[in-house]
Amino acid sequence: MQRSAIFVDAGYLFAQGSTALTGNKVSRASLSLSARSVIEELKAFCLQKVQDCTLLRIYWYDGVRSGSAMSADQTAIADMDDIKLRLGFINGQGQQKGVDSLIVTDLIELARQKAISEAVLLSGDEDVRVGVQIAQNYGVRVHLLGIHPARGSQSPTLRQEADTTSEWDKLTVEKFLSLRAAAGSPATPEATVSQAPDPVIEPAPAKVVQSESVLIASVASSFVAGLQEADLQAIEIFWKDNRGVPPEFDGKLLAQTAEKVGRRLEKPEMQELRSRFREEVNRRRSR
Repeated sequence: MQRSAIFVDAGYLFAQGSTALTGNKVSRASLSLSARSVIEELKAFCLQKVQDCTLLRIYWYDGVRSGSAMSADQTAIADMDDIKLRLGFINGQGQQKGVDSLIVTDLIELARQKAISEAVLLSGDEDVRVGVQIAQNYGVRVHLLGIHPARGSQSPTLRQEADTTSEWDKLTVEKFLSLRAAAGSPATPEATVSQAPDPVIEPAPAKVVQSESVLIASVASSFVAGLQEADLQAIEIFWKDNRGVPPEFDGKLLAQTAEKVGRRLEKPEMQELRSRFREEVNRRRSR
């Protein structure tokens, strides 16, 4: 039986997808991914590229900070059928590490075990080329998928090594990736941290006073109003097995509230903010 597998470098998808949408690379924290839509698009591409071939599964490669929970996007992806989430790590500079070696290892092992005859690879890194070469030696055809402009975002030697090359344009990317509406200050690559910056050294109160409680509620409401429908769906999935605010939203939410209050938040204020976040998400989802 002819079988295929799809290998997705999420770092490439977000970075180059944002470039296709806006003309520039945008912080991942500012992007909203529809997990269901991107998986449907990947399956449709694979079916079009390798007809009469059964899909084994989709391998989704991403990074996570040491000691941090998976993001809502990652949880949504992992929760879907036919998906295998494989995680590398993100270092202190916000760089994704270990992902390329995971792709290479899986590609080679599946080829060696004759588990697949066709592979669709969404990536651009030169480091995965050796995996392509060895898989081809085992008889696997490798179809490289890029995002416009693919020639500018993928290694030339990787493109030359692949059996076929294809490209997703902006219209395709818009089906599953979008910019989040600005709910405050722009997101940064460090937005996944769970601690807000300390803008002033003014002491914080032991409990939440009424005026600040109103301000906290206002920030939470504005923040949630800026989330996309795909974000809300991912958050609901995240809450099935986790508590609190997903890490990709938590740091940004804390930072925006600290800026409004004019100082670092005390623990009771953080707890109230996160509780307000949950209330606002539930309110939007119940409409």
